Amino acid sequence: MNKGNKAFLQGKFNCTLRGITLRTWKTANTSKSNQDYSCNRFCSSFLSLLQNQQHSSKHFNQILSRAIASGLFSDPFISSKLLLASLSPRHLDLQFPRALFFQIKNPNIFAWNFMFKAYSQSSCPEQSIYLYNLMRRRFATLPDNHSFPFLLKACGRLSLSQKGQELHSLTLKLALEPDVFVQNALVSMYSLCGLLQTARRVFDNIPASVRDVVSWNSMISGYLHSDCCGEALKVFGEMLADGSMRPDGVTFVSALTACGRIGFLHLGRKIHGLLARSSFLLDVVLGSSLVDMYAKCGQMENARKVFDRIPDKNVVCWTSLIGGYAHSHLFKEAIELFREMQVHGVKADAATVACVASACGHSGALDQGRWVHAHCEKSRIHMNLSTKNALVDMYSKCGDIERALQIFRKLTERDVFSWTAMITGLAMNGQSDKALRFFSQMEMSGDVRPNEVTFLGVLSACCHGGFVDEGFHYFNDMTQSYKLTPRIEHYGCMVDLLGRANLLAEAEKFIRAMPIEADVVIWRSLLFACRCHGSMELAELSADRIEELQPRRCGGRVLLSNIYASASRWSDVNKMRKGMALQRIQKLPGCSFIEIDGVVHEFFAADGPQYCQIESMYETIIGINKVIQAEVFDPDI
Repeated sequence: MNKGNKAFLQGKFNCTLRGITLRTWKTANTSKSNQDYSCNRFCSSFLSLLQNQQHSSKHFNQILSRAIASGLFSDPFISSKLLLASLSPRHLDLQFPRALFFQIKNPNIFAWNFMFKAYSQSSCPEQSIYLYNLMRRRFATLPDNHSFPFLLKACGRLSLSQKGQELHSLTLKLALEPDVFVQNALVSMYSLCGLLQTARRVFDNIPASVRDVVSWNSMISGYLHSDCCGEALKVFGEMLADGSMRPDGVTFVSALTACGRIGFLHLGRKIHGLLARSSFLLDVVLGSSLVDMYAKCGQMENARKVFDRIPDKNVVCWTSLIGGYAHSHLFKEAIELFREMQVHGVKADAATVACVASACGHSGALDQGRWVHAHCEKSRIHMNLSTKNALVDMYSKCGDIERALQIFRKLTERDVFSWTAMITGLAMNGQSDKALRFFSQMEMSGDVRPNEVTFLGVLSACCHGGFVDEGFHYFNDMTQSYKLTPRIEHYGCMVDLLGRANLLAEAEKFIRAMPIEADVVIWRSLLFACRCHGSMELAELSADRIEELQPRRCGGRVLLSNIYASASRWSDVNKMRKGMALQRIQKLPGCSFIEIDGVVHEFFAADGPQYCQIESMYETIIGINKVIQAEVFDPDI
């Protein structure tokens, strides 16, 4: 017996039972007939107790002590049953079942499969592969058809495609092709390893008479795992057309998830109708999937209707709708729904907090964001890295950069989103130098590789700091060193950078040399620069491009009209306004947000006395203007 495992078991069960202690590992000195009678009697009591799912820890300890002391533990049947009973909430870390397993001299296949299953579902699936190798090399035991699904699951979770292929070859040698459980596990393993073509070949080779709903679900989930949503929906269509197998809840959840990811609203609605006709109960799983699908397709009214019909809503349902509101830029509704969730007594989780923090950040609701953070700590909600990143982003966008830095510095691990949130936050709060220093620290750490969004924050820092040379350095570094393809937003940052530096000719040249067509945002950035630096010809060119891209929008015309007014070209101002009036293009009123006592108010320029705090708002604006005038601030600089 292994000394370490023996000490563990002795320490766990160093008790006395009928005068026999765990320190006595030899069979009692009784006659063979009495011993056989005692063993038979014990086996009967043993089986009846173990079949009772409510047996206590004390009973189990007594049974195990008796089995070891009497020598019955050497019986493969008894030891396997004890091993099965050992896995319970008492031993979630598998330390005790593992110690018990290694005391079995010759484990049968049932014991091996028990350990394969337990580890394949645990946080350390690699132990399943370790035990499999041990079984083959030391015990020369072959796995059976029940072993492979657990082993293949572990390979899939670990992306061990080579080991999975080795197991696949063994299934062929053992003639397990007709076993649908093994074939389904192979489809799932290859899909998780990213070998979709191989997974599809295995799926196609499953005989139609054997293929079950799990086979279809495995293939659909495999495509979904690799974000091949179109292929997933294609297989779903093949399943419906086949007609031999009725989809279950898992099938519909996968199909709805695929529809939501690619915005396929038409098919999502058809699946919803099929669910209703098939008399599926709208439980929390299907309901959450429907809410998520409608939300990602921008149909928040339908998402809310489905949400209201879900009975016994859990945290997943609430989070799906809150995330949908945040994704649809309905930040006020997301925050209000979170408060409603608290009223209903549903405890939030890390995903919920991340969604609400994002909504608070986008709406500038600092007080509500602080309340969400405090609520998270008070309720002892486990904050994962994504949640902490969301809090960093929220505090940064709300202007509390010091609090964002505190959270960032306390992170024990940092991913690309952590660094990106901090770099972007420093840039938008005017600390461009610090943002670039953080980016250098990120590069020197070597643990995290920047992505396109990271460089967007870096280029934004260069814009706000006026660092033209550094901006071009990082732009070139992005493409040459990191092999990242610039998006339209990156080109927009470069145009904005040149425009702010009064390099208007260079900005126009940069736009014309772009490999992609400039959008409205880029031309509007150039138009703003022309307004600040007085380039009338280039301003008119930019306004014409904006009108071509958005003929019914007023933004470019209003800006050009203001430029004409700054140059005292009043005839051109009147001409511009008459042209807008003839085409019935109205200037959109300005919209502002202000947070008062934790409540975010939205009001337009045309709004007046209907806001009870309107006087205090105007007083605040007058106070800001006085500070600006005292600092001799020139808005055209």
